[in-house]
Amino acid sequence: MRLASIRRTATVAATGLVLLLSACGGGSEPPATSSSGTASDSFPVSIEHKFGTTTVPAEPKRIVVVGLVEQDALLSLGVVPVATSEWFGEKPGAIWPWAEAALGGATRPQVLTSTDGVQFEKVAALRPDLILGIYSGLTADDYATLAKIAPTVAQPKGAVDYGVAWQDLTRTVGAAVGRKAQADRVVADVEGKIAAARSANPAFAGATGLMATTYEGYYVYGPQDPRGRFLTDLGFTLPAGLAEVTGAEFGANLSRERTDMLDTDVLIWLVDKYDPDRAKVQADPLYSKLKVKTEGRDVYLENEEIVGAATSFITPLSLPFLLEKLVPQLTAAVDGDPATVVQRATA
Repeated sequence: MRLASIRRTATVAATGLVLLLSACGGGSEPPATSSSGTASDSFPVSIEHKFGTTTVPAEPKRIVVVGLVEQDALLSLGVVPVATSEWFGEKPGAIWPWAEAALGGATRPQVLTSTDGVQFEKVAALRPDLILGIYSGLTADDYATLAKIAPTVAQPKGAVDYGVAWQDLTRTVGAAVGRKAQADRVVADVEGKIAAARSANPAFAGATGLMATTYEGYYVYGPQDPRGRFLTDLGFTLPAGLAEVTGAEFGANLSRERTDMLDTDVLIWLVDKYDPDRAKVQADPLYSKLKVKTEGRDVYLENEEIVGAATSFITPLSLPFLLEKLVPQLTAAVDGDPATVVQRATA
């Protein structure tokens, strides 16, 4: 399921949840979070977020992820959660190939679905001692319910829902699990790789770039979205007026009158099916007149293929993979030669 189409429609019966929480005092213990090594920081730790401050009293042993990508940040720190939340792809444990090496031989997390919102009863049944919903759209009611189950870290204060920067997410996760210094090292390492890619491609500097999808017409990702930040981190400039279109959201639908905003030096399309969706976009009479199309500067990525999925994740584990697999297509798109064919990105 694409992030652009996530809608929070779930409700939970309060009485049923109270009964479930009461029942959690007995029964068998669920598998604990596994980790390589121990936390280097002292506890308790306090973390501020959109709904207040959460105190983590001790090193967590049973972490449940209700956000969409936090498992990657945990794995980058050598921590494996008890459960993850899947939003597309149906990968075992919601672990994508770029994260398999970090998982190693550890037990795969149980998978919660996010299609209809947070599965509160299933979360409670896992008996977590930490819940992470940092890359999420948790509401105040969601948070209040989760906080009754276990200490819960929600999305950052001041960030749009589903808009937290991967660096902030990684550092917040690091603080929650007592590995702040390790998180800083992970961030520095990945930022170094991004800087190297930017330095190796000076043509990116000053060129305009944009990411879009075909959700309900044309949907563009803005400057507060990790995908937009990925482009600016590489040196690209987002098109003028984009922030006004997306407003206080990570993205927004583009009106037909603003189709011209798609006419950037490189345009990355995230599509459900490569061939039919690409053909449909390119047959659009408005789009077909844009130079980004006529000069072959548009790049198409299928959502559930690994490169497309890595583009939607934007985590410390997906980014090195993405730099290797997508940057060559961006380089070809901005080389100034319309005859250059931008090859399909593959793993």
